Amino acid sequence: MNSINTNWNVITGGPCTGKTTMIELLGNKGYKTTIEHARHYIDTQQEKGNTVEEIRRNKIKFQHGVLQMQIDEENSLDPNQLVFLDRAIPDAEAYYNFLNIEYDELLNNSVDKYQYRNVFILDRLPLINDYARIESLDDQIKIHRLITRIYENGPSPVIYVPVLSPKERLEFILDVVNRQEELIDKQQIREGNGKR
Repeated sequence: MNSINTNWNVITGGPCTGKTTMIELLGNKGYKTTIEHARHYIDTQQEKGNTVEEIRRNKIKFQHGVLQMQIDEENSLDPNQLVFLDRAIPDAEAYYNFLNIEYDELLNNSVDKYQYRNVFILDRLPLINDYARIESLDDQIKIHRLITRIYENGPSPVIYVPVLSPKERLEFILDVVNRQEELIDKQQIREGNGKR
């Protein structure tokens, strides 16, 4: 299956890397963003009366629920629109590996569907746990490494974002995206001039 090229930028990394902060800052700047689906899945299940422990106990059901939400979201997006995603479908592959879940039809049919414009992997920040983030420090490091390896072995360009202040990280990401936009504009002008 050929991947669909997109104008989507993935903001990813293991737990506690500042993804949600970056997505919020990008949204505040007027960019289209997506939500993080693991937290959203937990929230929707809690609304149905389930506890976090109950939700996480069935790890296959949990991963399927999160992955299906991510698939639905990406399928609803315009591939040509500039979008910043809080994680993307390949993140699920890293979590399947971390949880020792066998690859299944849902993952296999979706993991290579899209090629992302950029994958920004955020470097780890100090450990902060909350109701949705329950992994130990060792597990957070392992997940971060798995996510990094999945994207490094994929077709999309990977850009590493160091530990900086949120404002500096935002500037770093937008600088990369804006320079690419300028190159695309120049290429389109050259191609347009060559046809005359």
